[in-house]
Amino acid sequence: MAQNEVLVAGGGIGGLVLALTLHQIGVPCAVLESVRELKPLGVGINLQPNAVRELEDLGIGEAELDAVGIPAREWALVGLNGKDIYAEPRGKLAGYRWHQYAVHRGHFHMLLYRTVLERLGPDAVRLGCRVSGYRKDTDGVTALVERADGGREELSAKLLIGADGIHSAIRAQMHPDQPPIHWGGTIMWRGTARGVPIRSGSSFVGLGTSRHRVVLYPISHPDADGMADINWIAEQTFDADHDWSKSGWFRPVGLSEFAHEFEGFVYDWLDLPALLAGSDAVYENPMIDRDPLPTWVDGSVALLGDAAHPMYPTGSNGASQAIIDARVLGRIMTERGVNAEALAAFDAELCGPIGAVAMRNRGAGPFGLLNMVDERCGGQFDDIDAVIPAEERAAFMLAYQKAAGFAKEQLNAAPPTIPAGARVLA
Repeated sequence: MAQNEVLVAGGGIGGLVLALTLHQIGVPCAVLESVRELKPLGVGINLQPNAVRELEDLGIGEAELDAVGIPAREWALVGLNGKDIYAEPRGKLAGYRWHQYAVHRGHFHMLLYRTVLERLGPDAVRLGCRVSGYRKDTDGVTALVERADGGREELSAKLLIGADGIHSAIRAQMHPDQPPIHWGGTIMWRGTARGVPIRSGSSFVGLGTSRHRVVLYPISHPDADGMADINWIAEQTFDADHDWSKSGWFRPVGLSEFAHEFEGFVYDWLDLPALLAGSDAVYENPMIDRDPLPTWVDGSVALLGDAAHPMYPTGSNGASQAIIDARVLGRIMTERGVNAEALAAFDAELCGPIGAVAMRNRGAGPFGLLNMVDERCGGQFDDIDAVIPAEERAAFMLAYQKAAGFAKEQLNAAPPTIPAGARVLA
């Protein structure tokens, strides 16, 4: 096969999983990443069981994931009054064949990076190389590359995959008239702090109201003293005239800028102000996404991950979907080859349904139960069953899990996305 049949723009989670998938099925590729040095940036993310299944099929199993995170045991929503709205087990405790993992995003990212270099070679990821655009050719595509040293070059391949994030240059060229980034009114403050894990010891907890809440969960196994790294996300929804543009992506901020908004989050099982005060660093982000696209493909060029479908983190499945994107694209290549036909089939399978998931997340995703509680009782209740019956709450959650691709029965019964030993024929 020719060298670098596929060029991948972007060395984030989606781009690196795609590189590992292409290596698995025998397709030479190169990853072009704009930063000069990859560092373990970010805080906590969740990997849903459907994504963990794919990682295990790539040879990244529980031993590796336990080194960068912890299996989640519970997912729960709690009202501002401290009473449960909804709770369910997660991962293997819920009957899945795979765990759900809460991981440190940066440490997980570096695990993928090391694995790519080990399997594909030290030159598989070219740092300091930003793909600024592309030119379609009769027999493939040419990536226009800007190097960090100021140089420029053109690289040709059969396919170019844009995994270059929400500010994707490839998306901008493919859809020059796309609407601007969408902000729905919510600002997030994120950080980690050492603390004692609450509830099950590995619970994902959303606490508060639809406009004023905190999410917290551990992202490391507890030490000998029972302390773990607790990931927290504090969220406040503002009126439309709030100037969100001053909030940079992971802009460092001081606690004094927002902590007073969460002074009342004190219960016999949680002292949120004390947890926030123990954070090493705090970052501010606007909760943003983009409107769904009519297509992720332009001939021999395709979008993947946040470049294709940036979504609110309310469903905890942004990173998981990027992993699924990569694996589905790999499966289709084993069926159709490394060509524009494969990209068109990928687009037909995922673009519409995943755009719909992004809109579910914009509508609060599974946190939509908090909206329902607010609408029906103003957030105050003695018996949640009298506000939203248990059957209605369970049906609401199942509908989201089905749409996002990790409903238990379907996932457990599904065959591997890429059969063992499957390769792309020359």
